[in-house]
Amino acid sequence: MTSEVKISPSIIAGDLTTIGCDVENFDSTIVDLLHMDVMDGNFVPNLTFGHGFIKNLAGHTPIPLDIHLMIERPELSIDSYIALNPWCLVFHYEASRFPARLLTSIRNAGIKAGLSINPATPVESVFDLLGFCDLVLVMSVDPGFYGQSFMEHSITKIEKLKKAIDRDFAGKIHIQVDGGINLSNIKRVVDAGADIIVAGNSAFAGGDVNSNVAALKKAAVGN
Repeated sequence: MTSEVKISPSIIAGDLTTIGCDVENFDSTIVDLLHMDVMDGNFVPNLTFGHGFIKNLAGHTPIPLDIHLMIERPELSIDSYIALNPWCLVFHYEASRFPARLLTSIRNAGIKAGLSINPATPVESVFDLLGFCDLVLVMSVDPGFYGQSFMEHSITKIEKLKKAIDRDFAGKIHIQVDGGINLSNIKRVVDAGADIIVAGNSAFAGGDVNSNVAALKKAAVGN
């Protein structure tokens, strides 16, 4: 969708006890988004944080929020996340009974509406919903478990998704990829069609997020 890849550091890869102070040092000219993984202990086995934590964190930085709901039946709690006015709000295709309706509700609030798919879900499953989406998130690891390796079959899924978007919605839908992306594989992911990369350990390793994100952006274009 854009010639310049965006990097969204995943907050759960940082130290949540100091993350409020840490994000104050993130350079908004380098760090494009902040990825918030909301886990409910049901859709995924782990439990993270909710809208209260995100609201507090947002007060420490001007960087736009990228909220990823890994929760069952997101339609039941979507209003509390819409109230946070994030840049985008993403939920799982596998978790909602009425994805088109929910995507429309998010869009109507003036927020980019996103749909995520798990590694085991065929990418073709969301093709009929692309008209309701501003973003599709391809999970390249199983959701809910930090520190996994990139699943190689994700490249094919990204390529198929990019072709479907270019055919009917060229320039209108972002492709985001989350899981196991680092300096050695980011270029292949971007070349396949991704334009937003969620970075966990590759963003937070060593504590210098600004330098790590800048390095990822250079690697994404082969520098």
